[in-house]
Amino acid sequence: MSINIEQAIIHEISQDSQGQLSCRLRPQPLLNSNAVESMLEELHQTYTGKAGKGFGFFGTHGEDGEANPAFSNALNEYRSGELGFVEFSSAASKLLQEELAKYDFSQGGFLLMSCYTSMTSDYLFVALLNAKPSMTVLDDMELSQNNHLDLTNVQLAARIDLTEWQADKESRKYISFVRGRAGRKVADFFLDFMGCVEGVNTKAQNKTLMNAVEDFVASSELTKDERQQCRDKVFDYCSERADEGGDIEVKDLADELADSGMDSFYDFACGGTYELDEEFPADKASLRTLKKFSGTGGGVTLSFDGGHLGERVIYDPISDTLLIKGVPANLKDQLDRRLKGE
Repeated sequence: MSINIEQAIIHEISQDSQGQLSCRLRPQPLLNSNAVESMLEELHQTYTGKAGKGFGFFGTHGEDGEANPAFSNALNEYRSGELGFVEFSSAASKLLQEELAKYDFSQGGFLLMSCYTSMTSDYLFVALLNAKPSMTVLDDMELSQNNHLDLTNVQLAARIDLTEWQADKESRKYISFVRGRAGRKVADFFLDFMGCVEGVNTKAQNKTLMNAVEDFVASSELTKDERQQCRDKVFDYCSERADEGGDIEVKDLADELADSGMDSFYDFACGGTYELDEEFPADKASLRTLKKFSGTGGGVTLSFDGGHLGERVIYDPISDTLLIKGVPANLKDQLDRRLKGE
């Protein structure tokens, strides 16, 4: 187990035939059975590995919108011992029900809340899970349909780093949340019920870091191979931080580069016009630009390793063309067949 579970509970928010929402509240926490431990371990691993998460904090009225403080107030009372976990989670369920009632699209779901420890941090995990039908074979070889929680496709989930929240009141990234497929707007109601407002633009910070790295290697007296080694080192460091669920720390990254003889990156990145935070969450999609070039448009999709630029792939910005030497075998076969057919 990579997590130590303190409390966990599930409440149900359901919709009747008239479209009215109601809460079915569980009166006691879930027992820490093997089923509960396996479920939360799976959710923890799935959530930690999700790319493109957003980050925010508990807002207040008049700051970045009109955030509802009821959830954070109840969480404060739970952490201070004024509320029990069941009472806190029940209050949260009612807040979510009230928020869902504002929308026509909601059908409710199962609200899972769990406090657990991972590494050196305490977390509160909050997710609205759906049940989906599945088939099973009974002992007499008859088929039976039942419902099970969909743990692999979690779209409405957030995790609050309770340790960071209580240690750094100025932090704007102690709440992470899953972004919907169509962007943050899909999950607005889920963030609103917690009073969460977005605080760190992770993609923008990562993109700025990538730009700083490219400018750094371009301005330094490095060979082509040394420049790629610098990019690889940045990629490895940032990817490791992403896999661990930790933040990119610019000072640590600069120290890693200094160990390889590439000094002064910290002063270059933080002393210029890049407006980089000292630390921010990693975004794997942005990191790929260190390794690959890719793009899509006008019916054409291209992708190739960065090391091929200038060798197998020649770019001429004046004529707006790419020359590819050594066409991949499977693509060459398709092209040859088409030419023969014509």
